[in-house]
Amino acid sequence: MSEIILTVDGVDLLELYGEKNSKLNLLRRAHPDVTITSRGNSLKLAGEKKDTQNAKSKLEQMVRMLRDHKELSTQTVEDLMAGGRPFDSKLGTGESNTTIVHGRAGKVIKAKTRNQRTFVESSENNDIVFALGPAGTGKTYMAVALAVRALRNRIVKKIILTRPAVEAGESLGFLPGDLKDKVDPYLRPLYDALDDMVPAEKLAKFMADRTIEVAPLAFMRGRTLDNAFIILDEAQNTTPMQIKMFLTRIGPSAKAIINGDLSQIDLPRNQVSGLYQALDILSGLEGIGMVKLDEEDVVRHRLVKSIIKAYNKSDEENQKRWEEKRRQKREEREEREQREARDRDHGALPKNDFSE
Repeated sequence: MSEIILTVDGVDLLELYGEKNSKLNLLRRAHPDVTITSRGNSLKLAGEKKDTQNAKSKLEQMVRMLRDHKELSTQTVEDLMAGGRPFDSKLGTGESNTTIVHGRAGKVIKAKTRNQRTFVESSENNDIVFALGPAGTGKTYMAVALAVRALRNRIVKKIILTRPAVEAGESLGFLPGDLKDKVDPYLRPLYDALDDMVPAEKLAKFMADRTIEVAPLAFMRGRTLDNAFIILDEAQNTTPMQIKMFLTRIGPSAKAIINGDLSQIDLPRNQVSGLYQALDILSGLEGIGMVKLDEEDVVRHRLVKSIIKAYNKSDEENQKRWEEKRRQKREEREEREQREARDRDHGALPKNDFSE
């Protein structure tokens, strides 16, 4: 038997242990062979030496994460218990990570993960940035924050937010209201981000005088978008012609961010995503940045990361089954062709001889 006594100083014990010891209980469930008791800032771990050392390592990681980030979410603890490495993706307080913008009520908006920080840096160093990643990784929110900062710093004169109004299983024609009323639901994520960063009265003023413009992608045709910070959201649902049209609207003093999630394409099955094509054509072009975010950057509900991983696993299995079926069909075809060739050689099948 081994017994380890740890004293925890310099952190909020309620944040470390969780309400009603919920986070401490996650540690206990992950190490059922170790008895973990707490009294104030003192914890005792009792059990076999290897087990207690493993539990001690996890607890120390929890403390370190709390010290570095001033918070310790239940999701982070679950990730640690499952063998995850949140230190590889999360940004600590000692790392370079400047505030992007202050939102409403002084809310500090900054990158929360290393990939998000790369996104910010890429936008600062390039005029056009493609940001790719699954739902919940902060693509739209970070892009809007960068646009609001550029407007406040007078780098641009206006913000233009747009996305394709793909019907996603519903018909726009049957929705009530005029065209703006019909497409507004599709633009709601952009409005939500703005609401978080711009005071209501100022936002209403900006919308009225078109300093901030939110419009479906179709409205961009024929325009030159200059002195503006332009965000194209849900770019995976653009056609090749639409994304080319958007990219060729960008003026000499404009910046653009194109967000997309290639795992959530809502276009008809026979329609190629313009985002796929643009990434292939524009890769390596100077002045254009490309950033990839993944499930480790998810900042929504703790289950979203697990949901994304489950879907990715399913997609990989389906891809493997599809490739296996193709391989089997190819082998069957080759075997049939070889058999027919042997039969012809032995006179079982007539040769295709058209000579007189």
